[in-house]
Amino acid sequence: MTGSAERAAFIARHGALFEHSLWVVARAAERLPLPDLHAGLMQVVRDATHDEQLALIRAHPELAGKAAVDGSLTEASAAEQASVGLDRLTRDEFDRFHALNRAYVDRFGFPFILCVRLTDKAGILAAMERRLGNDRDTEIATAIEQIGEIVRFRLELAP
Repeated sequence: MTGSAERAAFIARHGALFEHSLWVVARAAERLPLPDLHAGLMQVVRDATHDEQLALIRAHPELAGKAAVDGSLTEASAAEQASVGLDRLTRDEFDRFHALNRAYVDRFGFPFILCVRLTDKAGILAAMERRLGNDRDTEIATAIEQIGEIVRFRLELAP
């Protein structure tokens, strides 16, 4: 396979790993071959500008938020949220998630990011409450770390 064909195939195969952020995979394709796919992808994220990192974080949906209600989640996000029951919340649970999402976005300017496959509803709510006490730089770093975990699971579950 030629270099450009290899890059195109790489982008086609991995383009959906990062929520609405094809640029990460496209930049990783320019670095092929990657000895460790996950590490190479995350290096692209770490090498990105602060504004690009914020855009990547902001491309993620809120947990049990508007996109989940109106059905506009990506297929991967819908499956991830459903895996911990965020598609089957009671009214009280939904209200609690909504209030925490709003408080988090008001405080930090981007959605709360957590790899939900590593916890459950109670763990998510506890993490949201706990992380509201962090400073913005800590939350940016934590969001990027969590995006890395999300991508790791997506890679493991990919056909």
